[in-house]
Amino acid sequence: MIPLLIFSVQMSQKISVANKDDLNQKIDERLTEYLQQQGNETAIVAGSLDEKLLAQKIEKGIENFVQRQRLAQQEAQKTRTRNAGNKAKDVRKVSKTRDHIFGNPDAEITLIEYSDFECPFCKRFHPTAKKIVEFYEGKVNWVYRHFPLGFHNPLAQKEAEATECANELGGNVIFWKYADLIYERTNSNGNGLPVTSLAPLAQEIGLDEEKFTECLESGRYTERVQEDFQEGSKIGITGTPGNIFLHNKTGETVLKSGAYPFDELKIIIDKMLK
Repeated sequence: MIPLLIFSVQMSQKISVANKDDLNQKIDERLTEYLQQQGNETAIVAGSLDEKLLAQKIEKGIENFVQRQRLAQQEAQKTRTRNAGNKAKDVRKVSKTRDHIFGNPDAEITLIEYSDFECPFCKRFHPTAKKIVEFYEGKVNWVYRHFPLGFHNPLAQKEAEATECANELGGNVIFWKYADLIYERTNSNGNGLPVTSLAPLAQEIGLDEEKFTECLESGRYTERVQEDFQEGSKIGITGTPGNIFLHNKTGETVLKSGAYPFDELKIIIDKMLK
């Protein structure tokens, strides 16, 4: 038995649905819900058509509505991506004194990664970024900037501060060793490591555990980490890894956020190097 009494191609109110089943449920609940069908105002009254034909028209209306909603969402995502790409042009240029640089400091191309130590996608991307630097043999370097996501805090924030303490005590090489170790050990998603393990990890790579603990507990790098985060937010970074390829001579930028495979990123880099 079809529960609806009347339908309309032009819905009288907007409905937000995730899928066809969700829309069906809303129809069943309201009994007189309107469906988008073909573009002309057409009323279909139960009883004027046989049940099978009526059911087919309802199904078609549902499919049309869900398809239009999906296309609208895709267009909205394209717009967001385009806007983010425009903002990425304002990314801060590489600083040899402030930034953590892996590879040739004078490389033509820089992969600037805004990252979160508790992000599972960042963990997956970490060896890919390293492979890029090694493959291009001096033409591409990698800069790591902090972007701890709120739902991964407080651990992600503390891990970021811990890498800054490692840098303070041991320099750039130790920063990268410590970052590698965190990604190697964490299970990600905000509870991948106990905070109490951060100092022992520092000791594993030769740092003084007592000095490291003092640095971490002082909170003196809290602001530095948040500066990176705010900077990334202003230029369109919304998730991690937030990757921007920067041509250091021309200023050209390409935003490619996500844990993309090496081969896909190689296409971008090769084009920028031409």
